[in-house]
Amino acid sequence: MIDLIFPDGSHREFPDGSSGRDVAASISKSLEKKALLVKLDGALLDLARPLPHGGRIEIVTREAPEALEVIRHDTAHVLAEAVQELFPGTQVTIGPNVEDGFYYDFARNEPFSLDDLATIEARMRQIVDRDEPITREVVDRDAAIADFENIGEKYKAEIIRDIPAGEAVTVYHQGAWKDLCRGPHLPSTRHVGKAFKLTKLAGAYWRGDQRNAQLQRIYGTAWSSEADLEAYLKRVEEAEKRDHRRIGAAMDLFHFQEEGRGMVFWHPKGWTLFRTLQNYVRRRMEAGGYVEVKTPQVLDRSLWERSGHWDKFHANMFVCETDDGETLAIKPMNCPGHVQIFNHGQRSYRELPIRMAEFDGLHRNESSGSLHGVMRVRGLSQDDAHIFCTEDQIEVEAKAFVEFLTSVYADLEVELDSVKLALRPELRFGSDAVWDVAEAKLERAALAAGVTVEKLPNEGAFYGPKLEFHLRDAIGRTWQCGTLQLDYVLPERLDASYIGEDGQKHRPVMLHRAVLGSLERFLGVLIEHFAGAFPLWLAPVQVVVATITSDADDYAVKAAAALRKAGLRVETDLRNEKINYKVREHSLAKVPVIAVVGRREAEEGKLALRRLGSEGQQILTLDEARALLAEQAAPPDLR
Repeated sequence: MIDLIFPDGSHREFPDGSSGRDVAASISKSLEKKALLVKLDGALLDLARPLPHGGRIEIVTREAPEALEVIRHDTAHVLAEAVQELFPGTQVTIGPNVEDGFYYDFARNEPFSLDDLATIEARMRQIVDRDEPITREVVDRDAAIADFENIGEKYKAEIIRDIPAGEAVTVYHQGAWKDLCRGPHLPSTRHVGKAFKLTKLAGAYWRGDQRNAQLQRIYGTAWSSEADLEAYLKRVEEAEKRDHRRIGAAMDLFHFQEEGRGMVFWHPKGWTLFRTLQNYVRRRMEAGGYVEVKTPQVLDRSLWERSGHWDKFHANMFVCETDDGETLAIKPMNCPGHVQIFNHGQRSYRELPIRMAEFDGLHRNESSGSLHGVMRVRGLSQDDAHIFCTEDQIEVEAKAFVEFLTSVYADLEVELDSVKLALRPELRFGSDAVWDVAEAKLERAALAAGVTVEKLPNEGAFYGPKLEFHLRDAIGRTWQCGTLQLDYVLPERLDASYIGEDGQKHRPVMLHRAVLGSLERFLGVLIEHFAGAFPLWLAPVQVVVATITSDADDYAVKAAAALRKAGLRVETDLRNEKINYKVREHSLAKVPVIAVVGRREAEEGKLALRRLGSEGQQILTLDEARALLAEQAAPPDLR
């Protein structure tokens, strides 16, 4: 007999060999019908699989988050079966889940077309309707290799050869079709449902190595219900409209080109946007007691070795050799340089905390395939800072940072969605005792600041745990931007010290912190969040003075000069075009305010203000408009 513990804490005994389905049936027939999987001591198992031991058990139905991951994986299997039915001779390789969906890589001589996706989707729905049972079989390794090679599946045979000795080799049968897979899976194809859609085609190399054969990848998405699928497709459609690359081009903010892959070419309007955000953060940090520094762009390998970054990060560094035999690296982060400034001269406990900030450019050798607009670049700037403090100051400083971050996000009109505590990774510096203290202090600081944390095992930096701050944008997506990392290791490795109240040397503690993270990435988030329609204070061009007739040209130039004198970013539009054309064009460019002037406005010294997204207009004198717009355009920290 096996003893099972249910979610309500009750115990029941079941005969050896009982399955999850048996357990569900013992509770109720309705639960047996709804059951898709079983969770035993946190591990998902097929519903029909005999339970290997007793423990905590939970019946998983379609509504459970765990079920969605399995639904997506089963949809990938249905996709593979459909492809092999429609295109005989195609080999299957791997088909994992990805965010919001799945993909499957296929080996086929003829290329798939976008038109093929609809045909494949239709066959997938037929397979769902066939309600093919999905069953698990443990197979002999050598027999499985021979079997897959006999049916022309050389990629599957190669995968089996690489499975560690002693590990079970499992094959799942889906009707007459089969695939190598660890599982678990749903009871039958009917349970996959029809809330799926194939989304795109891509190329891929076998095992991600360009020296290997090129495969064809089909991406798809799958959900628990048609309503969830429809909501997701609407989000994708909205996200495409908000794509920062498209809006950036339309607003003439930046561009990219092959000669500078992963580097942003900022145009005047884009650089204005960048500097406006950067200057806001700079003022906020100065008000918060930070001092700004600048450290060298290029540093000798020996410093990176002492800091530990060379071993952990040098593959992502841009490195050069000099004629003098030096090995130099362009800095990918500021922390070792900041420790050098801290170490220059003797420090006293009375100086701590020292909050040291830097906006200088960083460079990281990201793979070309991972580059994505301004979201993932090789050249970046951060609102980077390091707080050197005593052990007793850690929680006060961490709490103050969390409060600082939440106020900045409020000013930028984005919502803090969640805070996650990334815990010690397997490969790390420092003792477990130090990590215990560091993790506890970060968690207490977050709680003291009024935020709860979700713990992420094994996700910390090699030198310490970190808090990750995730914001939510206008269409519900989340982005990890801010971070706070607690570090006992770097001060030790780089021999940082201060003189304590007792007259002895002590190690400071470092807090690595960023509110926005990469300014490039954060601007990409803001572009998509606002769909280019920035708040007045942040907009690259705040006002366009547009004329109705040429009689108003001189007044328009005068009005624009007066608005500029009040600190506004202003352009004029004196073209010989109809005013409706001008308004439409500047509205598409997301200019917040269009000040329309004609003969009457020129004679009366007035402006007709039209706000982006509003049909009406506001008639004000030039002085009234200047005062009102200057007040409304003030950055949040200067109001």
